[in-house]
Amino acid sequence: MIRKPAPLFFEEGPQAVILLHAYSGSSNDMRILARRLQSENYTVLAPIFTGHATGDPADILRLGSPKQWWQDTQDAIAKLRQSGYQRIAIFGLSLGGLFATRALQEYPELLGGGTIASPVIFRGQTNVPASFIQMAQATYREQNITGDDQAQRVAWLKDHLNAQLTAIQAFTDTTATHLDRIKQRVFIAQGDQDQMIDPRSGQWLADAYPANQTDFHEYPGAGHVLTVNSAHHALETDILAYLQTIF
Repeated sequence: MIRKPAPLFFEEGPQAVILLHAYSGSSNDMRILARRLQSENYTVLAPIFTGHATGDPADILRLGSPKQWWQDTQDAIAKLRQSGYQRIAIFGLSLGGLFATRALQEYPELLGGGTIASPVIFRGQTNVPASFIQMAQATYREQNITGDDQAQRVAWLKDHLNAQLTAIQAFTDTTATHLDRIKQRVFIAQGDQDQMIDPRSGQWLADAYPANQTDFHEYPGAGHVLTVNSAHHALETDILAYLQTIF
């Protein structure tokens, strides 16, 4: 039996960090990083975006939207505040980085945060559509959904995926237009072997900020999901060092 992912909330010290997961991902993307931060006495909240981790990839398209995920992000900030935390940073992996960036724009009282392999400045190619369909097919196989049943479900996904990706791109473009609203020091992480988005995305984003505002890290040989791949130890160390500079 595969255990369904659940939101993570590790209460430790007075300084809190929100971790937002990737498209088609879940809080599991963030568990290793969350545990490392917890071990260093940070309180960590890693929510699950609406429609994700339900067992049916179609729910991401049916229930989710940039508007809803932005609401999820705001709800995470509110949850920490209601729990008594005022010193908060926010990071996001890939899709999550778009919402972390928007949060830094809209909530100037956040002390900092940033992006992990996130196409805030979008150029070039993306493998998100193909990888989403592959993820869905793998999920259905695990559930013994095969043959015509799987084919019909995948066809529905293909019919509806582009509309959501277009909406995400519109949200991204609006966010990228207003980077000058962000006054906090920003953390940016990028693997140079990213197979999902253009590996230059991190540098493009760093270049969009004043030079002294960014803490940019590139990880040689690392692919897209930096929180769990070969770069995860280095990423954790770099995030911890960054957090010491903002808290």
